[in-house]
Amino acid sequence: MDKKLLDILACPVTKGPLIYDKDRQELISISARLAYPIRDDIPIMLENEARTLSGDEIEQYKK
Repeated sequence: MDKKLLDILACPVTKGPLIYDKDRQELISISARLAYPIRDDIPIMLENEARTLSGDEIEQYKK
């Protein structure tokens, strides 16, 4: 994921920052509790395509 692209992307639900999870190929929005998939190097920033994060996952990303 290009650092410059990550700097300008924001969660479409909360307009908050995103965290890049390289292993899962997702962009994480802690405030929305959503993980947006990245497919073929393209972030899919649609709420209906995102998966809901569990409480344990939220705590993991806060560290």
